[in-house]
Amino acid sequence: MRSKKFFKAEQASLVWDVPGLVAGVDEAGRGPLAGPVVAAAVILDERKPIRGLADSKQLTAKRREKLYDEIRAKALCCSIAMASVEEIDRLNILQATMLAMQRAVQGLRLKPNKVLVDGNRLPALDVLAEAIVSGDALVPAISAASILAKVTRDRLLEELHLQHPEYGFDRHKGYGTVVHLQALQTHGALPEHRRSFAPVARVLATTQAKP
Repeated sequence: MRSKKFFKAEQASLVWDVPGLVAGVDEAGRGPLAGPVVAAAVILDERKPIRGLADSKQLTAKRREKLYDEIRAKALCCSIAMASVEEIDRLNILQATMLAMQRAVQGLRLKPNKVLVDGNRLPALDVLAEAIVSGDALVPAISAASILAKVTRDRLLEELHLQHPEYGFDRHKGYGTVVHLQALQTHGALPEHRRSFAPVARVLATTQAKP
């Protein structure tokens, strides 16, 4: 009887402490009014430590760019994926975020034994996964994923700025700042704007109501 109990306890611990590759996953761009939501998955190489990994929001843009290159060079593998504005409007932002995370994990060259996801929700995955609140500040692999996702999305919005400088995407990166809202009122919504988000929907309603 004792051996049977021990076996059950051992099995239970193995479910949560799976040996092997661990991937960190995070996203960028849930809150903005424009652009895709971007997710990244990273499996770090313990033999190649990266100093200074932290929540991407706590780092300067210059530091993020430097770490982005270092992560891409030193990680065992990494994957960046996204969900489009159309998918955000069709599915809602939460489901689109889960979809982007799922795509990021599926895009990894190596399959992880466990996935650690920032936040309190998990995408549908075929591997063991755990959600960690504030994981981007606690788990290096999630920090790395947050940096890749943030830098990738910022670069996309900077490209959008070159096409439409009147919106100021290089400054606010699509978030609903006063400058962005004023530009929306003046110039209307672009195809890159999320029509399911209330500020954009209000602008479109006002525009359509004009004779």
